[in-house]
Amino acid sequence: MSLDLPDIGFGTSGAKGHDCADATRTALDAGYRFVDTAQMYDNEPAVGAGLRLSDVDSEGRSPSGSRTQSGDREDVVLASKILPDNLGYEDAKRTSYESLDRLGVDAVDLLYVHWPTGAYDPEESLRALQELHDEGVARNVGVSNFTPELLDEAREILDADIAAHQVECHPLFPQDELRAYAAEHGHTVVGYCPLGQGEIFDTPEIQEVAERHDTTAAAVCIAWAVEKEALVPIPQSTDPEHIRANVEATELDLTEEDVATIDGIDEERRLIDPDGAAWNQ
Repeated sequence: MSLDLPDIGFGTSGAKGHDCADATRTALDAGYRFVDTAQMYDNEPAVGAGLRLSDVDSEGRSPSGSRTQSGDREDVVLASKILPDNLGYEDAKRTSYESLDRLGVDAVDLLYVHWPTGAYDPEESLRALQELHDEGVARNVGVSNFTPELLDEAREILDADIAAHQVECHPLFPQDELRAYAAEHGHTVVGYCPLGQGEIFDTPEIQEVAERHDTTAAAVCIAWAVEKEALVPIPQSTDPEHIRANVEATELDLTEEDVATIDGIDEERRLIDPDGAAWNQ
């Protein structure tokens, strides 16, 4: 893998303001080392504030505005995504620099094309992404909500390696094809909605495994993801107890029987399915 991601990331979709900043700080202090935001979420300033408030900040600013050096910020992977409407060449460049200002950092560790929709044009959008990488705005580049065909196209256009592909992924939507593609081409699938928005917790197979381990369905979903090759889940929560429980679930050891039980679920359910998504074209 071109970018070594931790076993779990912290998703911030839907979180805003002080709640987002507090949740980001809680997540980092609980042990998360991968934080995911996006221009679309309208919370980059809050995520940046949470990073500076946490015990791992090493890129905060002193009252005079100069950089400070404390903690282990270099261990944190900070990711953001370019809004689909901003994917024209000029807008992609401009707004990505603005994202750095909003986050209060000199660079993001991972910058994605959020959806291949809106102003997305493969040649122009990916040229901008490549230049942002070359200019040091993004240490690594990724894409989100792509199909295998679009991944092939992006790999041909980009000089930089695709480090990650972010898509919906959970036990009822395991993304077997895209995970196999990621393993073959050396990038990571970053799975959003890894808890199936709670709608999959009552699935009998998940309940069965949870009962075996005397744990929760949420913990089982995260542990299942951790067991999978080239997959990193990014659950979202602003509840401190849930935030800590999710990271603790990475320590849950599922047996081969447990994984086989979950993999045997005879149901598929995609939860995020906009009409304009690439797979609906």
